[in-house]
Amino acid sequence: MDWYVIHGLRTLVADWQSRPLRLLVLWGYAVISIGVTVVFMIGFKSYGTAQGMTPFHEWMLSLLLTFFITKVFFLIIISLGDLGRFIYGITDNVMHDKPEGTNEPFFPARRKFITEIALLVAAVPFTGFLYAMFRGKYDYKVHRTTIVYDELPEAFHNFTITQLSDIHSGSFDNVNAMQKGIDLAKAQKSDLFVFTGDLVNNAAWEIEQYIDRFGQIKAPFGQFSILGNHDYGDYIQWNSEAEKRANLDKLKQHHAELGYKLMLDENVVLEKNGQKISLIGVQNWGRDFIKVGDLNKALQGVDKDAFKILLSHDPTHWEEQVRYHDTDIHLTLSGHTHGAQFGIETAGLKWSPVKNRYLDWAGLINTGNRHLYVNRGFGFLAFSGRLGIWPEITVITLKKRGMA
Repeated sequence: MDWYVIHGLRTLVADWQSRPLRLLVLWGYAVISIGVTVVFMIGFKSYGTAQGMTPFHEWMLSLLLTFFITKVFFLIIISLGDLGRFIYGITDNVMHDKPEGTNEPFFPARRKFITEIALLVAAVPFTGFLYAMFRGKYDYKVHRTTIVYDELPEAFHNFTITQLSDIHSGSFDNVNAMQKGIDLAKAQKSDLFVFTGDLVNNAAWEIEQYIDRFGQIKAPFGQFSILGNHDYGDYIQWNSEAEKRANLDKLKQHHAELGYKLMLDENVVLEKNGQKISLIGVQNWGRDFIKVGDLNKALQGVDKDAFKILLSHDPTHWEEQVRYHDTDIHLTLSGHTHGAQFGIETAGLKWSPVKNRYLDWAGLINTGNRHLYVNRGFGFLAFSGRLGIWPEITVITLKKRGMA
């Protein structure tokens, strides 16, 4: 691919008067493109260690992906031009009576024009990915949703919940930008705060420098959290199982230091003016991911007629154990998908490549009187950026039907 791109760039700079400038463009491209690949491959050796994927790894991976997608767009246009030359050449060779004065339409100026078009087309994904990496991943959006229920106790009419999910603290590279998201969550002043998993990428130490910051988020009815698939440390190498267990124990301790009540297949009762709702939290349970959550255990002691809110990291848990099952869970709050950190969301179109893997991947979904809300994630992972699917702070308002 790089050889083909350089071939196209040669056409672009062929008539430049300055030879050093021509060489700078060609060699500059080669050094940057190949250099990013080499640095990424060298740094990737340490990814499987207890250090895990650091912001450096993610930046190298992101640059690699940016160059790759940009090259694909560039080469599509150049290839179309070469295809035109090929077809013309075949046609020219089989024509016996070529009209006098007919000129080959792909002379250098035309080929240069095609290269310029290719550069303009390739500039779209290139600038888009750079925006995603430098600005988009910290462009926090508040998504507000109101859900109306018949069964909601009157005392909880207009009860508000702020949800964060997928913080992935090991990926942050701009603390001040991240703090803006925390401040935005605090500014919602909701009645209840919940965090739905993936506090870290792999190791407990990743959150330690941010405990004071995320610990600033408080709510009158408390702060509650659950574990996500990344919190168990399954994606890096440990020296022993004991070390891995100690990491998870330390992470659980960090939840307490944040002021979060970590729910491990259990439930609590929230009471207001003598009326109650049940908040239920399970460990991770996901299709094709770790399955340790036990919903039946978490529901023990919950009144069958109670209004129930479930915290479960992976939305496939709702699909397989809540949506069409006799659990009577009214609202499930999840995360996990990140919305792939890339996609399009407009008034008439909602698309992300993650839709090919997850039936429910962002926003509010309902089946009858059972609702699922999938948070798009506060942080980011692997690709150090977001484009179109921005980091989310969810605010849900519960209303009782018939009340103003």
